[in-house]
Amino acid sequence: MKLTGIKEVANIGAGTMGHAIALQFAMNGYQVNVYDREEEGLQRGQKLIQHDLQTFVKAGVIDENPEQVLSRLTYTTDLKTACQNANFVIESIVENEKIKKSVWSEIEKIVSESAILATNTSGLSPTALQSVLQYPERFVVAHFWNPAQLMPLVEVVPGEKTNQETVDTTVELMNKIGKHAVPLKKEALGFVGNRIQLAVLREAFHIINQGIASPEAVDDIIKYSLGRRWNLVGPVASADLGGLDVFKNISSYLYADLANETGTDPALAKKVSQNKLGLKTGKGFYDWQGDTGKEIVKKRDQKLLEQLKTDQK
Repeated sequence: MKLTGIKEVANIGAGTMGHAIALQFAMNGYQVNVYDREEEGLQRGQKLIQHDLQTFVKAGVIDENPEQVLSRLTYTTDLKTACQNANFVIESIVENEKIKKSVWSEIEKIVSESAILATNTSGLSPTALQSVLQYPERFVVAHFWNPAQLMPLVEVVPGEKTNQETVDTTVELMNKIGKHAVPLKKEALGFVGNRIQLAVLREAFHIINQGIASPEAVDDIIKYSLGRRWNLVGPVASADLGGLDVFKNISSYLYADLANETGTDPALAKKVSQNKLGLKTGKGFYDWQGDTGKEIVKKRDQKLLEQLKTDQK
């Protein structure tokens, strides 16, 4: 399937990620069939889409009449209706391999042999998921980052049987709908973004657990140094700019002292055992009671929206 052959999109799942992905396609001219197995889920997703669209209109991210965007979206609880004419299927349901395999087995019975099938998983193996398909070569991961309506990155990850045309077309499509698609050469557990994120978190939790610095100090150090730099120049390019000899010397004595947990982080496990899960329970490493969390999310999303506008210039 070439990019020019993609006219209609089936969006499987209308939740946190699914609704945002559906809107992204509709905003960029595609007819989108939004599927959720429950009518309640569809209605909730529709409200989220309308809310996000109005946010984009107010921020000047889109110039098109919002009603025209909404007219490209249809909603259904019937999988066949959603998929039968789709050239590209993107799925964002629960992160459960067994359930995803079951859904993809059903979808493949409905779609044409040329349709591209993409899963928005944050870490499940594309090779494992495509194993239930008759045509696994057209299956790929398109990993959007949350919040999907504001974060530009999409990791495109092939399974062992995914062909290059599927990867190339998916990258083209993601870029066409305003995302920044990055293809991986092959799959790896956690892909790339989550591997780096968990490596940083492992050391951050270790620093806190060892009493080296507070959670607030760790976050400030990242926000006001590495976070600002890496937003402009990634860590590999930063090493080049700083001098690889310098980083070689630092690594020679520092690697041995870094956290090397291979199981669950003990500081993290303790918080979970105490039901201190973060924002969702009111406490984690921080106290999230009251409106603190809502205000932080609001400020974060506003900054991401401003960056999104800058990206479009």
